[in-house]
Amino acid sequence: MPYYVNILQSELDGTYYVGSTSDLGVRAARHNQGGSRYTKAKKPWKLIHSEELENKSEALIRERQIKRRKSREYIEALVRVRLPS
Repeated sequence: MPYYVNILQSELDGTYYVGSTSDLGVRAARHNQGGSRYTKAKKPWKLIHSEELENKSEALIRERQIKRRKSREYIEALVRVRLPS
């Protein structure tokens, strides 16, 4: 079953949220409905990046890799590389 690493950006203040899920649409909707304590105060959120991985374990590893960088510049570079020209 595929899993996804996703990066959401707050339309309120531009901050990023990195997470993983098996269903991008449902998870993004949950964040915009206030279903997460961290994202509740910064909604609305838009999905700006996602990566499909083979399973939950791989998605969690990739999520941790991104979060360890703790860098806005790294996230913005990652998003720029994936955007179509």
